[in-house]
Amino acid sequence: MARLARGPHIGLPILIIAAALVAAPERLPAQTQAPAAPQEAPRQEVGIVGLFLDSASLQPTVVLQGKRDRRSFGMAIGAAEATGIVYPLENRVPPRPLTHDLFLTLFGRLKVTVTRVVITDLKDGIYYATVFLDAGGKEMQLDARPSDAIALAIRAKAPVLVEDRVFDKSELLPGPHPAPRV
Repeated sequence: MARLARGPHIGLPILIIAAALVAAPERLPAQTQAPAAPQEAPRQEVGIVGLFLDSASLQPTVVLQGKRDRRSFGMAIGAAEATGIVYPLENRVPPRPLTHDLFLTLFGRLKVTVTRVVITDLKDGIYYATVFLDAGGKEMQLDARPSDAIALAIRAKAPVLVEDRVFDKSELLPGPHPAPRV
């Protein structure tokens, strides 16, 4: 019956290999650089032009406009999300905290700050966004609906950014925008 070697014998081959590699570093595998971090997609900060009720669909729509190139687009959102955006836009305080207020209070107590939100894509008529947080110097990212991300950003006074491809994919709004209303 074969016996497995145990004890000091097992370390000798490792010691010989390590000594050989130290003596002849050219035999080490070529050093490879770590892959570069993925480059961020081109994006620009946007302003919230307003919130209005689409006359055809009666759906609340938030209008965003790029600060760099002034392109704009509207996103249909739900009524609850519209309320979550309109209160801070109009500097109004709801009688009771809304969900976004609750999250921001929780973030504050946990020493987490919203640093920015990015609307990242538009696929099959659905917008996607990421909320960037700072938790004690560590960056965290949360997938979010753009309407929720915008509502948090307004309250946190954090910038809202939109990737250029979202502008490219969105239906651009021509001319002046209607006055904000809910």
